[in-house]
Amino acid sequence: MKTIYTDKLNTLIQSDAFKYLATLEDHSVDLIVTDPPYFLSNGGFSNSGGKMVSVNKGDWDQNPDPEQFYEKLLEEFDRILTPDGSFWIFGSMHNIYILGYLIQKKNFKILNNITWQKTNPAPNLSCRMFTHSTETILWAKRPKGKQIFNYTLMKEINDNKQMKDVWLTSNTAKSEKRFGKHPSQKPLALLKRIISASTTKDSFVVDPFVGSGTTSVACSQLGIKSVGIDNNEDYLDIARQRVADFENEKVGKIK
Repeated sequence: MKTIYTDKLNTLIQSDAFKYLATLEDHSVDLIVTDPPYFLSNGGFSNSGGKMVSVNKGDWDQNPDPEQFYEKLLEEFDRILTPDGSFWIFGSMHNIYILGYLIQKKNFKILNNITWQKTNPAPNLSCRMFTHSTETILWAKRPKGKQIFNYTLMKEINDNKQMKDVWLTSNTAKSEKRFGKHPSQKPLALLKRIISASTTKDSFVVDPFVGSGTTSVACSQLGIKSVGIDNNEDYLDIARQRVADFENEKVGKIK
């Protein structure tokens, strides 16, 4: 384990996620926000900028037993979350059903199934099915937990109407990739909404697969303490630069 960056709010750690999570005390984390590997690197092809590209992202996106990986991850979530803590986890059609099943198997309650609709999805190259334009974010807690939810704030930023569970943004803008690219980077607007909705100023946030640091940037902009973990030094270098310059990170539009 190696500390890549630290300031008064955020710390970035290079480590295997499970090894670092094992160092955290029981019931010490208020919120987990993470985008774990989807394990889609299978030799196929996708569309990027109108070009056919390999879907292979690297060794970190390959696993012969994703279910075992996710189950182990949720067991750690159960151990480190406070009694009223909650977690948000990203997924696509390829893994979200496994995650949803395991979350309930591990005795968590799913609070919301957020649909992130992309306003500019990549075209479907095969032309034999509908274009994949959404991803899912599951928000869960313990059955008897009293999760933080800043209802009034969410209503205020939604024209004084209850916020719905379908959120629209573009794919991650080039301005958010000024220090480099991550193949599964999520828009800052999404992470800011998630963290704004489910933290207080005293909350402690952990992202076990922080990648290029979007969770950490969002926490910096909101004044929330966080730790981000990743095993890839190149991605953490991007995260380090983004967090150090968080005040200049632009937040895109979200509806």
